[in-house]
Amino acid sequence: MKDLHYRQAELEDLSGIVSIYNSTIASRLVTADTEEVSVESKLDWFHSHSLTNRPLWVIHNTGGELMAWMSFKSFYGRKAYQGTAEISIYIDPKFRKQGLGTQLLEYAIEQAPNWLIHTLLAFIFAHNHPSLILFKKFDFNTWGLLPEVAEMDGRRYSLSILGRKVESF
Repeated sequence: MKDLHYRQAELEDLSGIVSIYNSTIASRLVTADTEEVSVESKLDWFHSHSLTNRPLWVIHNTGGELMAWMSFKSFYGRKAYQGTAEISIYIDPKFRKQGLGTQLLEYAIEQAPNWLIHTLLAFIFAHNHPSLILFKKFDFNTWGLLPEVAEMDGRRYSLSILGRKVESF
């Protein structure tokens, strides 16, 4: 997939970001949210991202169609962890399984040093095999497992913590 356009998300993008996020909830594969979220409920999260702090990118094709979003989120909120960020990637259903995740993750790893990030973390459900395979393809290793910490629909799910170092800055 070529001709992707990355840019920092603007407030008017939030409804599209939320729509893509909500499209993942029913699968019980990607997020621990069990009900759809609202644009209003994501405002503080949205405002916690910026080009000077932690980016929130929207990705469009040449036709201007929103295909995906991706973000870096600060880890644990302490100054000593400023060089560590959690990465999130969410893809619109009609663009999944086309190699877009590979391109986005590659871009994120390449961009991380621009935000003085030396360590990337990914929190992925242990049963989300496609995401685990994608991240391991980019040298993310399992750094931890939180067994059966999420409960959805009467079932318990484990959370894998994957991490990797990126080029130093």
